[in-house]
Amino acid sequence: MNNNQMPKMVFFGMLNLNLIIILYISGVIANGLSGYARENTAVSFLQQVHSMPMVPWKIPVMAFLLFGSLVLFLCIETESSFLVYIKSGLEILVSLFLIYILNFSYTGILLLILADIIRRFPKMKWKFTAIGIVCGVYLLTDYNLFSGRWHITSFDTYLLYYRSDVRSIMLALRNIMNSLNMLIFIIYTILLMRDQMSEKERILQLNEQLNRANDELQQANKQMEEYSRESVKNAETRERNRLAREIHDTLGHTLTGIITGLDACVTLLDLAPEAVKEQLTVIADVARNGMTDVRRSVKALRPDALEKMELEKALVQMMEESKRASNIEIDYCCTAPLTHFNKDEEEIIYRIVQESITNAIRHGKADKILIAISMEYNVINIWIKDNGIGCINIEKGFGLHHMEERLGMLHGSLNCFNNNGFVLEASIPIRWGEEMK
Repeated sequence: MNNNQMPKMVFFGMLNLNLIIILYISGVIANGLSGYARENTAVSFLQQVHSMPMVPWKIPVMAFLLFGSLVLFLCIETESSFLVYIKSGLEILVSLFLIYILNFSYTGILLLILADIIRRFPKMKWKFTAIGIVCGVYLLTDYNLFSGRWHITSFDTYLLYYRSDVRSIMLALRNIMNSLNMLIFIIYTILLMRDQMSEKERILQLNEQLNRANDELQQANKQMEEYSRESVKNAETRERNRLAREIHDTLGHTLTGIITGLDACVTLLDLAPEAVKEQLTVIADVARNGMTDVRRSVKALRPDALEKMELEKALVQMMEESKRASNIEIDYCCTAPLTHFNKDEEEIIYRIVQESITNAIRHGKADKILIAISMEYNVINIWIKDNGIGCINIEKGFGLHHMEERLGMLHGSLNCFNNNGFVLEASIPIRWGEEMK
């Protein structure tokens, strides 16, 4: 049997025992009254009790009906605190009528109500109040407290009708059932308290498990955040190292060529002045090419314009400078809000537009560029087209390769094709590093 069902089974047993006790006591009283009437000794009985008793057959009938009403109240299930109070009050009232019918010879029925209150009452503070009321009623319904003032007939008086040996057995039987009812009530209370303690322990264990799960989840979140920060830091470090190697290699190659050429010039200065001039021309070309490579590498770093102003203003300023420097026409259309991006996202958008304008002017010989920036869901789309000479076989140089690498780090994509000029399309998923305002 399930341990949770034990209190219910004990309560059901207590209910049946009370029914037996009530029928027993009411039957003994009714049979005694009927016996006095049959034997014509009613007058002497009335002289002993000093009050008119109830019609014999009505006593067990009314006791049974009142007990049935009490059982109905006990079976009512409700979540409303107000209805619980009303139900408990009616149970006490019905019990008092039942105790009166039995001439205060049995008050154990109140223990049944007390057991029901302990099991069902919703609020602990009101539970103790209700328990106190029932206990007070239980003490106040003692036969000795009422018999002297209201001339209540005792159970022993009704037993006088029976023989002494039968009387002893009946009285002992009543006392045994009364004690058994008290014992079952104690057992029921112990079982109910044990179940309540087990339930509290189970809730505490569930809370502890939930707290441990929350701690583990928070720890996992912290580890994920640390891993994410470490990944971003490693990506930035790799990018810086790559740029540092590129600048180092470029400067090293250029300076090595310049130093070697100058050493040759020192050697040839007195022997062949014309050769020195040719060598200096070569050195100048090497220096210019090195400067170009260095500038190109340095441009891969975060633009100064983005440090000073927002992305939208930085793009417009760059386009205006390109127009003035190259006398080129640039049509710009932006339907996306270029705000609240992460720094790496701002930088790649700026570099894509900058590199496209530079390529269109330097390689495409274009005089008109169309630039459109839009957003679809959380993806920024950049479309750039020029009217230059285009390229049949597109070979991605350093700029486009660098652009692809940067986009790959952000899980973006880059497409280039020839269509009456050169067309570049880039898509960048946005992480929304800052909250939209």
